[in-house]
Amino acid sequence: MSGKITPETVYDVVARIPEGRVMSYGAVARAAGFPGNARAVGRYLHVNPRPGMIPCHRVVFSDGSLAPAFAFGGEDAQRALLEKESVKFTADGRVNIKECGIDI
Repeated sequence: MSGKITPETVYDVVARIPEGRVMSYGAVARAAGFPGNARAVGRYLHVNPRPGMIPCHRVVFSDGSLAPAFAFGGEDAQRALLEKESVKFTADGRVNIKECGIDI
């Protein structure tokens, strides 16, 4: 894909992450056709115009860590949203990527 990653491409990918599953910022960038643009994904999700419709809480760091600057209530709010969807966490507080991570 040529051009530049856009908010719309990011939001389209994130909207397809099913409940109870997560993707990393890098995986979202790859699925959008722009590998290596994980930071742009984070920037766009931070200003998500439709947080109820675009489930940005389902995007985590590649090691399963949550976003300390989660724009819609912080890390605790992100964890609560994921727990409500039965996302599994490891003993050290990270999302269990092996169980809950996907690539689309």
